Amino acid sequence: MRASRGGRPPGRGPRRSLAVLGLALALLTGACAGGSAKGPGGAEATPESASARAAAAGKQLAANTLVPLEGKAPAPELPVTVDSSDGRKVTVTDASRILPLNGGVAEIVFTLGLGDRVVGRDITATFEEAKKLPQVTKAHDVSAENVLSLRPTVVLADTDTGPKEAVDQIRDAGVPVVVLDPATKLADVTTRTTRIAEALGVPAAGKALNARMSSELAAARAGVPAGSKPKVAFLYMRGSAAVYLIGGKGSGADSLLEAAGAVDAGTDAGLDRPFTPITTEALAAAQPDVILMMTKGLESVGGLDGLLKVPGIAQTPAGMNRRVVDLEDGVLLSFGPRTPLVIDILVDRIHQG
Repeated sequence: MRASRGGRPPGRGPRRSLAVLGLALALLTGACAGGSAKGPGGAEATPESASARAAAAGKQLAANTLVPLEGKAPAPELPVTVDSSDGRKVTVTDASRILPLNGGVAEIVFTLGLGDRVVGRDITATFEEAKKLPQVTKAHDVSAENVLSLRPTVVLADTDTGPKEAVDQIRDAGVPVVVLDPATKLADVTTRTTRIAEALGVPAAGKALNARMSSELAAARAGVPAGSKPKVAFLYMRGSAAVYLIGGKGSGADSLLEAAGAVDAGTDAGLDRPFTPITTEALAAAQPDVILMMTKGLESVGGLDGLLKVPGIAQTPAGMNRRVVDLEDGVLLSFGPRTPLVIDILVDRIHQG
C-alpha cells in the first residue's frame, strides 16, 4: 500500500546555466559527505540558521503558494515527441491548454512558469494558485467527460492515474496524454521535472528549476548537526478508516529522512515493504526517537494525546518524550518544487534535543 501523494520553494536569481547546476550538485554532495556543515556562501551552518530556514519554510508552506522561476515565462518550442511511461511515444504540438492529473505534476508546471496555461486540476492540487480551477476528479478517479469539456491540448498523468478506461477515452478523443512514473524518492524529483519540461517544450526551464531545487536542498542539508542521527518512524494513519501503518523501505518518507540526516526507523528495523500494519512488536523493534506523520493523519487519531493511546506508541522513546512532527498531507510526499522546504523543516525539528 502506498500513502496518497498530493501535490507540492522560493528561488533566488534568474534561470541558471548547466554550470550552476553542476555547482549545486557539488554542494549537495559535499553536504552529505560529512565534516563541518556549510551553509550558503560557505558560512558554518548553525542551529540558529537552520531554525531561521525552517521558520521561513513554515511561513511559505502556510501560505500554500508556489514561487515560479524568475524572469519571463518560457515559450514552449513545439512540436516535441517524448517517451510516455505507458510504453507509447507521444507527440505534443500545442501546450496552450495543459491539464495535469496529479497535484505534484501541477506544482511543477506552475513553477516552470506555465500556470496561466493550466485549465483544470485533480483533487490533489490543493495549492492556492490551483484552487479556482475546475476539478476533473471524483474522489481520486478521473472523469473523462470533465477532462474533455475543458478542451485540453495536452494531459499529464501518472502511471497510477485512473481508471484506465477514462485515460483511454481521453486519448481516443485525440488528446496527447503523457504518462509519468510516480515520484517515490528524492532522486525522482529532477527526473520528473526534466520529463515534464521536455513534454511541454521548455527544457531550459526544467534545467533551471532543477538547479534551483538542488541548491536549496544543499543549503537545507548543510544545517544537519554534526553527529546527530535520530531514528524517525513515519506513521501513516487514517483513524476513521482504521488504517494504522508504519513506513519502511520505499515509503517515500525514508528518502526524505535520509536527506534530513535521520535514520528511517522502519527500514532500520528490517521492514522491507513501503508500509506494514502497526503492531506493538514492530514499534518495539523500531524504537523511534521521533514520529513523523501527515497532519490530517495525526488529527484523525485525536492529535498527540490520541496517538499515544495507540498500542505501543507510548512505550517508544518518541512517545515517552512526546516527539511528533507533522506536515501537511499534500506537501510531505509530493516530491516537487516545495520538497526543499520540507527538508528545511525536518532538519530543524527532528534534530531538536
